[in-house]
Amino acid sequence: MNDRARTGTAGTVGALLLDVVLVVVFAVIGRSSHAEGLDAAGVWTTAWPFLAGLGVGWLAATAWRHPLAVWPTGVLVWAATLVMGMLLRLASGQGVQPAFVIVAGVTLAVMLIGWRAVAALIARLRRPTRATADAS
Repeated sequence: MNDRARTGTAGTVGALLLDVVLVVVFAVIGRSSHAEGLDAAGVWTTAWPFLAGLGVGWLAATAWRHPLAVWPTGVLVWAATLVMGMLLRLASGQGVQPAFVIVAGVTLAVMLIGWRAVAALIARLRRPTRATADAS
């Protein structure tokens, strides 16, 4: 059974919503660590380039087909979120310092790839082993 069959529409929507929430959390953490305001407008200003990148990543990876897959879905979603987010920040006059790119890359990888890796581990642990299946 493939990831799409296992997750269904609700699982796909849940995966997308989790990605969106994690990108917003990333923006909130970044703003709070720099003592910037956490008002909706400020969070939006920080988050929108990465949310746009997330959307591009979902499209590029056709993430709805296998939303829980670490590879290629998680990696492509992460890469697009980071690269497009940085390019859009640059185009909109927001800062893009090398240290920020590194920290954002690691943080977004832990968030966007990390939850998929945890989900894959849980799924693997829940699958019956061949010996268990043969005993049934």
